[in-house]
Amino acid sequence: MAACMHHTSRTHTAQTNPLSCEPNRSQIDDNVYNYVKFCRPGFPDLVISQNQQKTILTRRADDTSDQDEDEGDLWLRMKDEARSDVEQEPILSSYYFSSILSHNSLENALANHLSIKLSDSTLPSGTLYDLFLGVLAEEQKIMRAVKDDLKAVKERDPACISYVHCFLNFKGFLACQSHRVAHKLWSQGRKVLALLIQNRVSEVFAVDIHPGAKIGRGILLDHATGVVIGETAVIGDNVSILHNVTLGGTGKASGDRHPKIGDGVLIGAGTCVLGNVRIGDGAKIGAGSVVLKEVPPRTTAVGNPARDNITGTWVFCLCFEVRTEVPLLANKRSF
Repeated sequence: MAACMHHTSRTHTAQTNPLSCEPNRSQIDDNVYNYVKFCRPGFPDLVISQNQQKTILTRRADDTSDQDEDEGDLWLRMKDEARSDVEQEPILSSYYFSSILSHNSLENALANHLSIKLSDSTLPSGTLYDLFLGVLAEEQKIMRAVKDDLKAVKERDPACISYVHCFLNFKGFLACQSHRVAHKLWSQGRKVLALLIQNRVSEVFAVDIHPGAKIGRGILLDHATGVVIGETAVIGDNVSILHNVTLGGTGKASGDRHPKIGDGVLIGAGTCVLGNVRIGDGAKIGAGSVVLKEVPPRTTAVGNPARDNITGTWVFCLCFEVRTEVPLLANKRSF
C-alpha cells in the first residue's frame, strides 16, 4: 500500500535511499512515485505542515531520557526487520519502503498506515494523516502506549513473528491505536470526529470500540474480529482479549453501565461481560463465558447462563477456580 511521505513536498531535497544500490540516489525515485500513483491516484502532495514537523523535531531534540532511548531502539529494530523482510521478499520493497523505511519516526509511520487503512473516497488519507499525526506527535502518553502494545503482542502472541509484522498486519493492534486517537479527540470534545473514526474502524477492522472507553497500556487484541467495547468500559494495563468478546451493558441501566477490567486480565474468545461489573486483576475468563457478576482477582471464571427448561427462567452458572502461583502479567493466550 502506498504511503504518505514525511517530506513537505515531493520537490524537497530527499534523503539517501536505504534500499538502493546507489547510496546517493533520491529516496523518492520514479519507481516509488509510480507505485504511489498506481495504488493511490488521489494522494496529496502535502501531507504534513512545517509547523508539525518543527514540533516533532523540537520534541526529539529535547527528549533524552533512558525510556525514550529504549523507544528509539524499538523503531530502529522495526526498520531493521523491514530491511530483512525486503531481502527475503524483494517484491515487497515498495510496500515496506512506503510503509516503514521512508519515515523518520514511529508516529509518522503509524499516522500514515492508519490514514491509508481508514480512508475512503470521501475521507481523504491526507486529511486523516494530518489529524493522526497531530495527535500522536503532541501526546507522548499515547506513543508510549503504542510501543507497550507492540511489545505486548510480540511477547504474548506466539503467531507474531516480528514487531514490523504486528505493525503492518495485526488489525487488533491497528484498531487499538485508532481508538487511542479517537479517545483523545473525544476527551477534547471533538465527539463527531471521534465517532467517525470509530465507525471507520468498525467497517475496516470489524472492531467496535466506543471512543469514550478508557484503555490502558500493553493491550493485546488477538484476532480482534467481533470485539465490542462500550462507552463507559475501563480496561487496565497488560490485558489480553481474544476475538468476539463483548464488554457491554445489560440494557437495563444508563450512565456508568459497562465492565471494569483490571490489570493482567485474560478474556477468552466469545466471552460476554455485561454490566458495570469488576473483573479483578490477573483474572481469567474462559472462552464462551457470560459474566454478569464480579470476578475476584486471580481467579478463573467459566460458564454460561442456562435456561431452565421447566420454568423458562435464566439460571446463572459461574464456576470459580482460585489460581495459585500464577503471576499477574503471565496472561499468554491459553484458551
